[in-house]
Amino acid sequence: MFRPLDNLKSYDIILASGSPRRRELLSMLDIDFRVDTSHSVDETVPDGLSADEVAPYLSRLKAMAYPISAGGHSLVIAADTVVIIDGEVLGKPVDKNDACRMLDCLQGREQKVITGVTVRTAESISTFSAESIVEFAPLSKDEISYYVERYSPLDKAGAYGIQEWIGAAGIKGINGSFYNVMGLPVQRLYAYLKTIR
Repeated sequence: MFRPLDNLKSYDIILASGSPRRRELLSMLDIDFRVDTSHSVDETVPDGLSADEVAPYLSRLKAMAYPISAGGHSLVIAADTVVIIDGEVLGKPVDKNDACRMLDCLQGREQKVITGVTVRTAESISTFSAESIVEFAPLSKDEISYYVERYSPLDKAGAYGIQEWIGAAGIKGINGSFYNVMGLPVQRLYAYLKTIR
């Protein structure tokens, strides 16, 4: 009987992320994995790194924090998502005021969402990124405040979760992967995982 990603059955697959959205998305691939967030890293980005390079850089940094012994059977998946507008990287807001500021900057405009993904085993490491363009409808300050107060999106890049109210009410369109905007480009990851032996 066919089983997706049966080539990974000998691996201990580790999702190096505490994001419930990434956990949900990786679960969609019907593979066994565990979440491990015990190896945190300093996410300082070096000067001179372009906005498009930030997410892949951070995903690789996160994956490298996990010890994998030579000949070991661990497979680490790490990811990082950023929202970019006017060349500025919007990570997670520091508080509700910052979340409102970010959303006010994004409303009525297009922005780029990039998720960097790194997959690491004892034998190999690969980093790739996926890009989606998200178009927001105009949003009033009341609408932004409602969303921030009710959904408290402080753990989300750009201060929004596309799968929440704001995605239904405020996003006009997406060019690229919806799941990438949620935090993990699962089709791209699936295609890569199929190549691992």
